[in-house]
Amino acid sequence: MDGEDVVMAASENNEAVPELDDMKRRLKEMEDEAAALREMQAKVEKEMSSAQDPAAATSQASREEVDSRSVFVGNVDYSCTPEEVQQHFQSCGTVNRITIRTDKYGQPKGYAYVEFVEPEAVQEALLLNESELHGRQLKVTAKRTNVPGMKQFRPRRPNPYMGFPPRGSQMPPYFYSPYGYGKVPRFRMPTRYNPYY
Repeated sequence: MDGEDVVMAASENNEAVPELDDMKRRLKEMEDEAAALREMQAKVEKEMSSAQDPAAATSQASREEVDSRSVFVGNVDYSCTPEEVQQHFQSCGTVNRITIRTDKYGQPKGYAYVEFVEPEAVQEALLLNESELHGRQLKVTAKRTNVPGMKQFRPRRPNPYMGFPPRGSQMPPYFYSPYGYGKVPRFRMPTRYNPYY
């Protein structure tokens, strides 16, 4: 009986060896294929980055050049047309483009950008700060260039009128009353004067 078990185990082991070799061969093929794919991907990424960098640099440089010839105009009347803004800034120099920003419904946001042909016109346009158009005093400043990925972070400030403490303060969690009357409300930390506390 023991001899038969040894013979059967040996025959099973002989059958497993070709399967194991086959699996090792397939694993080696998969590893080679993955290495080739990584190599191709690195090559494509290198080509893409070398193709994008000059374009990005030139677009950033051209954007800065256009912004150096532009001014921001705030407090623009909502009924003001681009032609009226152009007439207002015509004395400064040749106006290339007027952009009145609108929201997603097409309503004006109350500010505009004026792009001039010559950079010297910006200094002349800055002299029109606090001039009036449609009875509103305009705020004219030099246009700044936006740097991608440099969004300013503004942390939330606690509202003293709401009566709730800031998020970071320690508060006991909800707990259930031992007397069976349901959930006991959270304890509120007293803040400044709160008429509802």
